[in-house]
Amino acid sequence: MTTDSHEQVLAQGRHLRLVRRDGWEYAVRYTVGGIVAILAITDDDRLILTEQYRPPVRKAVIELPAGLAGDVQGEESETLATAAHRELLEETGYQAQQMVYLAEGPPSAGLSDEIITFFRAIGLQKVGAGGGVDHEKIKVHEVPLAEVNSYLETVAGQGLLIDPKVYTGLYFAK
Repeated sequence: MTTDSHEQVLAQGRHLRLVRRDGWEYAVRYTVGGIVAILAITDDDRLILTEQYRPPVRKAVIELPAGLAGDVQGEESETLATAAHRELLEETGYQAQQMVYLAEGPPSAGLSDEIITFFRAIGLQKVGAGGGVDHEKIKVHEVPLAEVNSYLETVAGQGLLIDPKVYTGLYFAK
């Protein structure tokens, strides 16, 4: 199976496709319209982080709230901002009045064709418990910005991994 004259499909699963193009092998997440990450800071200067066990790395990972756009049946053409609103609410229980675009780029350009778009959540209000949907078992952490560096050192020392996108979010938190 090929997707264009230069791309050969090596394997395909329910959500991912492994392809070869011009001698380079990489993954394509072909069932979504994009990826979003959300910088969410409460009015009392607490950074909202999530913790979730990630099977590929076999550890819990501290992350910004994040998710896929267009992965909900019937909502395949949702905008990235709409996906950011939905993912923030699903994962953390926080609703935002507005999502402000910050930046975008590839999280792992040598492995995947994905582009992640960062948003800043404005006007946060806690309206639910969060925790994710279906099989997700997401823990929500509200960390005072003044203490976030020591918090990250502590949890890393306990064996959790820190997604580098957290540090990107902290850059924009300044």
